[in-house]
Amino acid sequence: MSARAVPPMQDPIQPEPETGVEIEFEGRTYRGALGQSIAGILLANDVVDWRTTSVRQAPRGLFCGIGICFDCVVTVDGIPDVRACQRRARGGEHVERQHFSLPATVRGQ
Repeated sequence: MSARAVPPMQDPIQPEPETGVEIEFEGRTYRGALGQSIAGILLANDVVDWRTTSVRQAPRGLFCGIGICFDCVVTVDGIPDVRACQRRARGGEHVERQHFSLPATVRGQ
């Protein structure tokens, strides 16, 4: 058995046809399947980073993929700190890149 997807008619499980959804990220619309994670939709559309670190502004995206590391947090419909790997797309979500600056006392300034 290969790791590649098989055509639906050859799939022994016979899945139902997928329902498409759309999410918006940075002003662009991305399509995915209903129930697919937001991270999955972004990755499938070649978007590999959607957060920046507070100190070095380094790009971050999916790391662990199981909701432990918080590297994939985004803001969804105005709600911050949503783990993109855990949040299933329902369609119509407005997803924003997340970045919070550290307070000056933490930065040592």
